[in-house]
Amino acid sequence: MSQPSDVPAAAGCERDADGRLVGLVFDSAPPLPAPNDNPWLLAVDGSDNALRAVAHAVRQAGAMTACALHLVSVQPWLSREAAAAELALRAWHTTARARSLLDAHGQPWRLHVAMGEAAEQIAALAARLGCSVIVIGGRGLGFGESLLRAAVANKLVHLCPCPLLLVP
Repeated sequence: MSQPSDVPAAAGCERDADGRLVGLVFDSAPPLPAPNDNPWLLAVDGSDNALRAVAHAVRQAGAMTACALHLVSVQPWLSREAAAAELALRAWHTTARARSLLDAHGQPWRLHVAMGEAAEQIAALAARLGCSVIVIGGRGLGFGESLLRAAVANKLVHLCPCPLLLVP
């Protein structure tokens, strides 16, 4: 897989049984010193709501002695060719503002990229990481976006292996 020039090399990748790229991991520079130490998962979709959730998590993490911030960007299913060509770029652009906010506060991060249904992918990743909490933005801008966010949040409530923090 060739990475677009403005996306750094991934620290890891996951492929399905057919060899299609379905997940990526990127680390900040410097990387998380202890990624398993009180991991928080921040769902990021590029919206102002997600950015407010990230800002809240940054404030909380700053008050703790240990907190590893993991970002997750869930992208819709792509074909094998499209995933190889676009998955990293889409996620990198979707998470740009959140990563910049973390970098500005000197907060290291790990970005996880997955394809599929948002709530299921977020819950599965939280379980794999042993997350203490999942943080998501809760307020949509319009009726359609509000319904979508509510559906993801509602599904997460039922799937979450840990507490869910919905930031207004």
